[in-house]
Amino acid sequence: MEAYTLIDLFAGCGGMSRGFTDTGRFEPIFAVEMDSDAAATYAQNFGAEHTFVGRIEDVTSFPAADVVIGGPPCQGFSPLNRAGVGFERRALWREYLRALDEAQPRAFVMENVPELLIAPEYRSFRAAVEERGYVVDGQILNAADYGVPQRRRRAIVVGLLDGAPRLPAMTHSPPEALVLGTEPWRTFRDAVQGLPMNPSGQDWHNPRNPRPESMRRYKAVPRDGGNRFQMQRNLDRAGLGQLVPKCWRNKPTGTTDVFGRLWWDRPALTIRTEFYKPEKGRYLHPSAHRPITVREAARCMSFQDDFHFPETQSMTSVAKQIGNAVPPLLARRIAEQVARQLDASPRAGRTLEHAAA
Repeated sequence: MEAYTLIDLFAGCGGMSRGFTDTGRFEPIFAVEMDSDAAATYAQNFGAEHTFVGRIEDVTSFPAADVVIGGPPCQGFSPLNRAGVGFERRALWREYLRALDEAQPRAFVMENVPELLIAPEYRSFRAAVEERGYVVDGQILNAADYGVPQRRRRAIVVGLLDGAPRLPAMTHSPPEALVLGTEPWRTFRDAVQGLPMNPSGQDWHNPRNPRPESMRRYKAVPRDGGNRFQMQRNLDRAGLGQLVPKCWRNKPTGTTDVFGRLWWDRPALTIRTEFYKPEKGRYLHPSAHRPITVREAARCMSFQDDFHFPETQSMTSVAKQIGNAVPPLLARRIAEQVARQLDASPRAGRTLEHAAA
């Protein structure tokens, strides 16, 4: 079968590229990433020779390619972004459009937070690409519906020059509402199978050294899905109420996931960039008295263990890369659908030999 050439914009560590290359049908020829650590991770997994480290605005030209993928930085669209960080980057769709104009791909895939689809920038982008002949479909997909052991809702926008794009059919569904022909959602237990309960200190399955008061809080959270309210009651009963922050006592509703435990037999909740901090969400291990490790988070994102995160980088940096990534398995399902539609098109693809020429 023909191999299709691929450009990855805003590549991050390469989660979307990994999904596309896992199909065996796509070959990366150019990638752009401004974060030097993320770019180094991408280069180590896919090759440094085609990795541009810097702002997309500084790319002088984009090579011809069959497919362009990538998700512009999502902070400007995220409802969690109350400080307005990254709002000035919301206009990067114009750089995405420039890449399409220069690369002339037959298809593109854009990924972002669900709020993208109601943003005025998206309406402007969609109108511009439709003027260029692309048929566009944008939907919100849940990664858990495609075999990723994590509930993660993301906007996926696919554009196709030849025919109407189709997003992939779901392969998994909730066990309590199982859809005919699908498998049950994969769970945290599935994700971490084979990893030792006690972190080994190898391949980012690293232990941490929490303060004694943090360890006492962990122990007060009931196993398998416990939350901060249960922790507070248990600490109060033990005469350790001083370990409950005043901000929590003054907020008796909401933020139930803060300092919560994951469930063994459910998918993880959305893995964000600071999953190693229990105060940021439901990131405590289902039964061990610790937050999940970097390797456990990577597995919840569907990164296989052969995807290399450099151990010379800081945990903070690697966690950010993982939290910002597109789950490779979700990307693979999208890529398989894109490949089928390109195969059915009468246009010839740009083979690797053509791209090299």
